[in-house]
Amino acid sequence: MDLMEISAKREMGREDVAKLLHKLADSLARHNAIDFIEQGVKVNIKVPDVVSLELEVEIESDESSLEIEISW
Repeated sequence: MDLMEISAKREMGREDVAKLLHKLADSLARHNAIDFIEQGVKVNIKVPDVVSLELEVEIESDESSLEIEISW
């Protein structure tokens, strides 16, 4: 299969980010897949029973970040 990559970065309110994360988590829990639409493309990603999860937290005086990566 050819590489398909969708990358998007945008500013959102904290509550909207929480809603998006809930939607992705609910999709994963219910369907063993992640479904979303990004840049006009509907994406359905099948996810196996066991995955690798990486969390990275960076805290600085003027900016902090949380990265969540799920791979298989």
